[in-house]
Amino acid sequence: QVQLVESGGGLVQAGGSLRLSCAASGGTLSRFAMGWFRQAPAKEREFVAAISMSGGSTDYTDSAKGRFTISRDNAKNTVYLQMNSLKPEDTAVYYCAKGAYRGTYRTASRYDYWGQGTQVTVSS
Repeated sequence: QVQLVESGGGLVQAGGSLRLSCAASGGTLSRFAMGWFRQAPAKEREFVAAISMSGGSTDYTDSAKGRFTISRDNAKNTVYLQMNSLKPEDTAVYYCAKGAYRGTYRTASRYDYWGQGTQVTVSS
């Protein structure tokens, strides 16, 4: 049973940066794509970024392009999301998820294990 634990969230001013981490236990992540999603109050969960097994391929939602960077360290069984130039609209609970398939997907149903989430709050 894979368990994912996110960390690194917090309160930051607009324009600031945060680095989220997602550490896995109970299984290896190296054979699966990984993704980050977020959910703001009263909104549906939305895709943020995904990374392939090797890390050689990444995908981002338009609002994250140029500001966020997803990366992974398979030796540490950890995935990261570096977030720069944060905006108040980035405020949400951020979740990491393990892909059920090899490809990088934007659809939540393509991911089979989820972390508990970490709160990111960006003040204006």
